[in-house]
Amino acid sequence: MKVKLLTTISFFTYQLSVSQTEKLLSGKVLSQNIPLNKVEVINKTAKTSTTTNELGEFSILVRSKDSLLFFSKDYFFKRLKVSQENIDQNNIVVSMILKPEELDEVVITNIKFPKVGSADENSTIVPMGLISTGVYNGTIPNGMDLVAIFNLFRGKRKKEQFKFKELDFKKLAEATVPLDFFTNNLKIKPEEKELFLQFCDADPQAKVLVQQKNLLYTMDFLHTKNKEFQKLNSVIKN
Repeated sequence: MKVKLLTTISFFTYQLSVSQTEKLLSGKVLSQNIPLNKVEVINKTAKTSTTTNELGEFSILVRSKDSLLFFSKDYFFKRLKVSQENIDQNNIVVSMILKPEELDEVVITNIKFPKVGSADENSTIVPMGLISTGVYNGTIPNGMDLVAIFNLFRGKRKKEQFKFKELDFKKLAEATVPLDFFTNNLKIKPEEKELFLQFCDADPQAKVLVQQKNLLYTMDFLHTKNKEFQKLNSVIKN
């Protein structure tokens, strides 16, 4: 009886130790069936990372329930929670979505040209110099003021410039962070998203993130602010 009991205990202990051992997980990262090279594959739980090769392939040590991050500056961030099925299959395929092209700040300059009146079809252009001095001085009555136009391009006339509003943290988060991240990862309700982003934008660190435009830093910042936001919500409800 004791032997059977010890055997059973040993078996379960072995199974537990095996389940806790890191295993090599292999996979491939694609975008529209095209392999992606140099994508960062980060095991956030184990604090390890690797990159994909030219075929989009990667291998990384994982345990069940580890959190994997897939990051490339030209693509939307991807998160995967490793399951035992992923480990057993050992051939996962991750699809990433290309970001829309980001435009630099645009400056629109409004330049006003002097109006030139239309000549009457019956009118005759007479060089004024011939009338007064008998020598043509090159001027044209009612013609364009070339000196004025020259001064305009030399900057002597006032220019009206309009600049688009600078990017704020709310726009940065909406443009780079996947939509399901707020609902699935942060558990933010759709009706609370606007208020949550305003709460984040009030933090001075948000302005730094707008300048850096680093998706991983932005995601970590949102995780941290979400904890504060949830605590604040619970205090208000109570």
